[in-house]
Amino acid sequence: MATIEELKTQISSAQDLQSVVKTMKALAAVSIRQYEKAVESLVEYNRTVEMGLQILLKQRHFAESFTIPRSLLNLSEAQSPSQSMIAIIFGSDQGLCGQFNQQIAHHAIAHLDQQDVSSDQLAIAGVGARVIPSLETAGYAVTEAFPVPRSASDITPQVQEIVLTIEQWREERQCDRILLFYNHPLSGASYESRHLQLLPLDPEWLRQLEAREWATSMMPSYTMNWQQLFSALIRQYLFVSLYQAFAASLASENASRLSSMQSAQKNIDERLSDLNSQYRRQRQSSITAELLDVVAGFEALT
Repeated sequence: MATIEELKTQISSAQDLQSVVKTMKALAAVSIRQYEKAVESLVEYNRTVEMGLQILLKQRHFAESFTIPRSLLNLSEAQSPSQSMIAIIFGSDQGLCGQFNQQIAHHAIAHLDQQDVSSDQLAIAGVGARVIPSLETAGYAVTEAFPVPRSASDITPQVQEIVLTIEQWREERQCDRILLFYNHPLSGASYESRHLQLLPLDPEWLRQLEAREWATSMMPSYTMNWQQLFSALIRQYLFVSLYQAFAASLASENASRLSSMQSAQKNIDERLSDLNSQYRRQRQSSITAELLDVVAGFEALT
């Protein structure tokens, strides 16, 4: 049985850990809202990009064939279609976030296993160091690793860096397909794993954009070359999609961390309650023993 001094040390350590957990809970809760606001701030921007694409689709009538020149997507028209693929998997750099990294890694692995792509045709970008071990254990080598942004303001330069890497890989490997794998927050501290195909563009999505009714009776017009305008809008679409995946993943990471910290706090509270009970019993036993020693000594003297 632990002595009183040992119990006091254990109680002090548990209280220190409890303070750390409470601080991490508060930071996670604040971070969740920060990244949720980052996603919300892009809603109107994304709507503007879709409206621009809608104008082009209605005036060029892409729905008839959906044959989009490869040059508009920064690909050479002379290149032939390739089965090469780029997969961008969003994890975390920090721990204490439960099964966050394992869940997205398993989701990505399950999807990649179904693809008819050899290892030399697949380029994987891992965002966050803690998601990489699960991928490598499954036999998928990570071509490039990127750090996770520490705040919403750091997302934009990180997206720009990834876009440059994607362009380099598409030129070197002639990659036509780009997939994103990330966790998306749900209500409370829950989240789910998702994947999004950036390229090639989804024909059904383009059809829906073209069929969507315009808000007014007058359709806006444009004066610049439609191919340049379409290419610029697609680049903005890629940027917005990557930014949203970053923000959603970071919000999910902090939601998972908040859930883990809530469980940890519950365990610490139970442990503290148990230690305090043991301390009171030990203290009471010590006082009782001292009183008995005093009484025995008094009786011996008299």
